[in-house]
Amino acid sequence: MYEEQQRLDAGPRGAVEHGPLAGFTVGVTAARRAEELSALLQRRGAAVLHAPALRIVPLADDGELLAATKDLIDQVPDVVVATTAIGFRGWIEAADGWGLGEQLLDRLGGVELLARGPKVKGAVRAAGLTEDWSPSSESMAEVLDRLLEEGVDGRRVAVQLHGEPLPGFVESLRVAGAEVVGVPVYRWMPPEDISPLDRLLDAAVSRGLDAITFTSAPAAASLLSRAEERGLLPELLAALAHDVLPACVGPVTALPLQAHGVDTVQPERFRLGPLVQLLCQELPSRSRALPIAGHRVEIRGHAVLVDGSLKPVPPAGMSLLRALSRRPGWVVPRSDLLRALPGAGRDEHAVETAMARLRTALGAPKLIQTVVKRGYRLALDPAADAKYADE
Repeated sequence: MYEEQQRLDAGPRGAVEHGPLAGFTVGVTAARRAEELSALLQRRGAAVLHAPALRIVPLADDGELLAATKDLIDQVPDVVVATTAIGFRGWIEAADGWGLGEQLLDRLGGVELLARGPKVKGAVRAAGLTEDWSPSSESMAEVLDRLLEEGVDGRRVAVQLHGEPLPGFVESLRVAGAEVVGVPVYRWMPPEDISPLDRLLDAAVSRGLDAITFTSAPAAASLLSRAEERGLLPELLAALAHDVLPACVGPVTALPLQAHGVDTVQPERFRLGPLVQLLCQELPSRSRALPIAGHRVEIRGHAVLVDGSLKPVPPAGMSLLRALSRRPGWVVPRSDLLRALPGAGRDEHAVETAMARLRTALGAPKLIQTVVKRGYRLALDPAADAKYADE
């Protein structure tokens, strides 16, 4: 599939001039591993708008974590669930700082230790321990299924929390008869500087983004909460439903969005790489390609492919082009195009100015025809006119 996309996007000599995400803008809400995710997206051509939707606050000096650690040392649990590598390492390091590291490792070495995924498994083994089991899916749902199949009635289960309380997971264990002890290694908090998140929110509502990525449920919840605080929640939900693709690393991450009726896309493997690969499939497939004036024109988020050559287009030009492409080949009056221009006012001369810049950016002036005293139209190839005539 990617080879075919590259062939279509190649220039005259068959050389790929851009990545599969060129011309698209992707929002990144991650606090952890944001640089890695941004680099993966940019390497494939995307423009990235990063705005951490939250920050991680370690609890190494927190009395709640200290109390939970002492409790588990004094009353050894039957099962310990390690949910994140950074959280498990932070727990061990905090215990070392309190002089409780050896005691904690001794207790963990004698219980059933479950690790959610390979990274957590690596952190467990780096501490000198060996996990009893780890799911192939990296899913907390699979961990829960295993525990319920084993039976947890009367058993003490310690769960290393990863910034949120995992209510469904914990509640299911308690209903099944388990005593659940939460180990809060760190917490999610709102970002100290909220302005980047506001800029991302504004970009989403104005359709300046083509996709938003979420790598944790708290990040999704934080963006929704901020939108509600600013009175923009209905506009955000509308954007996510129709124009801005919400891409989540896994089903747990998607829960806050699904609770608001937002459908998301998720990779089969809950990793950053597959998440980016999914966007490489989804975003190009959603862009519109038209045969215009003997050229293949593909309209993307902030750029246009003309015969496989990437042409960056100013925002005003993209607004005009989208208005023209809604009914390819049909004449669009200047008054309608004026309404499509953001903040253009009432002067139709703004349409002429933006149109001139658009034609220059496309590098093929004949793509858009001027229809005297009426407006403008895309010069749709004759063979395609019938296809779009009744749309």
